[in-house]
Amino acid sequence: MILTSATLSATAAETPVVASAPLPNVAVGRLERLANFPSKFVDARHVDVWLPAGYRADRPHAVLYMHDGQMLFDARTTWNRQAWNVHEAVQRLINDGRLTDTIVVGVWNNGPYRHSEYFPQKFLPLMPAARREQHVAQSLKGKPQSDAYLRFLVEELKPAIDARYATRRDAASTVLMGSSMGGLISVYAMNEYPQVFGGAAGLSTHWVGMHKANAAIPLAAFNYLRDHLADPATHRLYQDHGTTELDALYAPYQSVVDDLARERGYVDGVNFDTRVFAGTGHNEKAWADRLETPLLFLLGKR
Repeated sequence: MILTSATLSATAAETPVVASAPLPNVAVGRLERLANFPSKFVDARHVDVWLPAGYRADRPHAVLYMHDGQMLFDARTTWNRQAWNVHEAVQRLINDGRLTDTIVVGVWNNGPYRHSEYFPQKFLPLMPAARREQHVAQSLKGKPQSDAYLRFLVEELKPAIDARYATRRDAASTVLMGSSMGGLISVYAMNEYPQVFGGAAGLSTHWVGMHKANAAIPLAAFNYLRDHLADPATHRLYQDHGTTELDALYAPYQSVVDDLARERGYVDGVNFDTRVFAGTGHNEKAWADRLETPLLFLLGKR
């Protein structure tokens, strides 16, 4: 297999959390860090919280929880010199009157345990035993942690964010977003905690679960979604992918996910949006270029 920049994007992002890492610089709004945020469920990590310009403690804001938090705000501080620039997109849409007031919570990944924390744990019993054991030993480093990671988000981080900032605490105003494995854990979190998260966006969602085509992991994902996809009456789901780099693998798997969502009752253009961005790949620049679309779908003023 040729190591494309897409492959590197999925692996080299797994760099260790650095306690002294500088705070990213943002051109709009204000960024605060909850440094080495402690947890009894997973390893401590930084959480970077972006507040829009004009943030006021007496005006509740929606909250967007994003994974791979070290990749969101400042390309000068990321491993590949790319970033989502999420603050610029959110502020622009707020200023245009198209997006509700929103806080962004960027949760850093756990370096070499990123895959372990982002791979949905309830896929594992649905995989053939031999493939499951191999995946746990090699990809998850012997320690599946996604359920623990979700408990960290729901039981520890969200209460801390709600206590410190002016937040709207209802599920419809509390959403998740991520790319690749971050997209996978976003959808999983919405399904596991539907009373907490009212929407999820997965950009280039990594339904294959590894860096090559396979049947075991996608089939496990499909069977999980068939039985656990959150109620479409109260939730919103966004999915997309490109067509180059690692994203070139995704089309057949995403098509099945789309069909499962529709069979569950999700309706295109209402509470479901799935898109293909032809010619784009698996990197932060591609996700930044189309970021307004999922933002408006999840938190746009209606």
